[in-house]
Amino acid sequence: MSEHKNGYRTIKDPYQNNLLHLAGRLAPSSKLDLISGAFLQIQRELQWFNEVQGYVSPLIVKQKNFFNETPQMVFTREHKDLVIEGEKWLKATAESYTIAAALITTIVFAAAITVPGGNNQDTGIPVFTNNIAFTVFAISDAISLFAAVTSLLMFLSILTARYAEQDFLLMLPTKLIIGLATLFISTTAMLVASGATLYLVFGQSNSKILITIVVFTCLPIVAFVTLQSRLLIDLMSATYGRSMFGKKRDRPFY
Repeated sequence: MSEHKNGYRTIKDPYQNNLLHLAGRLAPSSKLDLISGAFLQIQRELQWFNEVQGYVSPLIVKQKNFFNETPQMVFTREHKDLVIEGEKWLKATAESYTIAAALITTIVFAAAITVPGGNNQDTGIPVFTNNIAFTVFAISDAISLFAAVTSLLMFLSILTARYAEQDFLLMLPTKLIIGLATLFISTTAMLVASGATLYLVFGQSNSKILITIVVFTCLPIVAFVTLQSRLLIDLMSATYGRSMFGKKRDRPFY
């Protein structure tokens, strides 16, 4: 900003709204529509409000306007409907992913109990213990199980969250990012374990079957990445990306 920036920090409109009061208002639809989803929109609005709050003097934060409202009260009133829409979107998303994570947990747990090829009746040791493909199956199945449980816990914690305004800034996005990332890891590991099982049962004597298994195992992984990576990238960029006004140490009051 220009050399008049110190004046902008303290200027008020005819209704005694300071800069932070104005920042607490809901952005016009032309700006909000540039961001996909109510959840990311309310996060962006919170980031904007906090950036301006860090720019102005701390005394301005508690100032009241002509209607006896502080900047935070203006923000809460203006964004009440957007917070509700963001909560609905996040709950619907978390419910869908919770079902997927629970299904994967059930599948990989059952696979861990009933190992491919069965166990030796005398020793109880799996028949394919010394096979490399069995090692791949065991490791992938364990990774898938633990990642799916972690994902399930993240999505359940989202469903039981209090959904306060400030939760949309960091806590809820972080949980959603962890849940999506672990769900992707779990899905990938489950597919690798399934491919290893198919190879153990059907393909040990035929290399062509191994190639077919690898190709068709990659298809759902690529599809999952293509369909879901955009949401994960947007979340990470919005949550941990560069701040609007530059580095925090360059700001006068924050």
